Amino acid sequence: MSLRHAVLAALLSGEYSGYELAKAFDVGVANFWYARPQQLYLELSKLEKDGLISGREVVQRSRPNKRLFMVTEAGLAELAHFAAAVSKPSFIRDELLVKVQAVDHVDAAPVIAQLDHRAAAAAAKVEILDKILRRYRGDLDEETYLRHGSPIGPYLTCLRGRRFEQEHHDWCVRAAALLRDRAAGPGAAVSRRS
Repeated sequence: MSLRHAVLAALLSGEYSGYELAKAFDVGVANFWYARPQQLYLELSKLEKDGLISGREVVQRSRPNKRLFMVTEAGLAELAHFAAAVSKPSFIRDELLVKVQAVDHVDAAPVIAQLDHRAAAAAAKVEILDKILRRYRGDLDEETYLRHGSPIGPYLTCLRGRRFEQEHHDWCVRAAALLRDRAAGPGAAVSRRS
């Protein structure tokens, strides 16, 4: 998958300026694709040049003018082609896991601190994703929304992102606690649980 497809998919929700797209990526699309704002602006230019999106200028009185972008028919065709192609398996590439792998041979304290930090960040993302999911559902319970609600694609990707962040939080908390117990010595872990 390329950034191109992630941007096209994000623009399916409506017209976005580059700034609005960056905000959408930061909150919703980041569940499955991370991009820096500079990358997004560059990709918007490429997509417009290739005719996959169209942009229009909006004149604003008290602020600089902005360009809004939307997906063209050619962009929809590109997404249809992309959706039909076989997806590559996903994989984990996380430097924190490399540090945990090496924790038997390095000072565990900085690794524990990073696990705590990552757990807190994941918990914050879970809260944000819960708000987004509630906004999509409105008054519907989750099962009803999953069967009849719309849009379903963004809801499902948000749901996957939420589960990923919750699992990541839980793993980080447990790993940090285990490493703390081991650092404190064999008797400390037993006495804390008693």
